[in-house]
Amino acid sequence: MTIKNVVVAGGSGNLGNAVVKELLKAGYKVTVFAREDSTSTFPSEVSVRKVVYGSVESLKPALEGQDAVVSTLATVAVGGQNPLIDAAVEAGVKRFIPSEFGINTRIVEGTAIGQLLQGKIKTVDYLEEKTKANPGFTWTGVSSGLFFDWGLAYGSIGFNKSTKTATIYDSGNEVVQASNLGFIGRAVAAILANEDKTANKYLSIGSPNFSQNEVLAIVERETGEKWEVQRASTADEGKIGLEKLSKGDYSAFRNLLRERIFKDGAGLSAKGDNSANGMLGLQEESLEDTIKAWLRS
Repeated sequence: MTIKNVVVAGGSGNLGNAVVKELLKAGYKVTVFAREDSTSTFPSEVSVRKVVYGSVESLKPALEGQDAVVSTLATVAVGGQNPLIDAAVEAGVKRFIPSEFGINTRIVEGTAIGQLLQGKIKTVDYLEEKTKANPGFTWTGVSSGLFFDWGLAYGSIGFNKSTKTATIYDSGNEVVQASNLGFIGRAVAAILANEDKTANKYLSIGSPNFSQNEVLAIVERETGEKWEVQRASTADEGKIGLEKLSKGDYSAFRNLLRERIFKDGAGLSAKGDNSANGMLGLQEESLEDTIKAWLRS
């Protein structure tokens, strides 16, 4: 393993915490970058460096001696990753993993949701330019779909255990790309361990992928109760999203996302040839066990 020293930018968030945890488990030496006003705490074995993300001058010395950068910066900051990339190139970093970790942004050009993801799209474009000019610098993009365990807890999957209600879009049979946070962390560790196979590639992962009807069947079985189901249309979500977007309301993203992933026939799940799970040697997560853990929490 030639990549040993790894920086996680944005390591205090839900995903960042999971990535830090799994990198430590895999034996990497981890440094977390934090903003100067951050009060976040980390495990004792993690080094913390306060940086200014918009300043190459601040970032470059903090990146000296580092082999890889994993960016888990929140969506509002993803369009500002270029200084971090520039500093990584100048410091001799080998691998940069940008803040993707959602839907595949390489296949959304020309769509409404693609308009809202320009920061991510342009970041990967910029990485491709940098690797051509600097052969020792490489990147890997990761699409992980919905954050499944997080989405159960915060309602983005469409299920509320307190009220035992569910919102099911279209038929509810579409298989959706999703990943638990820990699974994403393990994928990042595996990408760095397989640096030759993963260099300058955009990978899709996912586990557990799910359909809403599968989730509904499991929660009803585990609770022993019928849940109240509200039927909804992804076409309606799309219309609402477009209307919001026309008014500059960026909450349109949630509506456009529901249309994109839950629509019957979307075909966007990370399975078979569409998945890098096997290449990375990742063990599949259990849909049933994840849901049981959520119901117990």
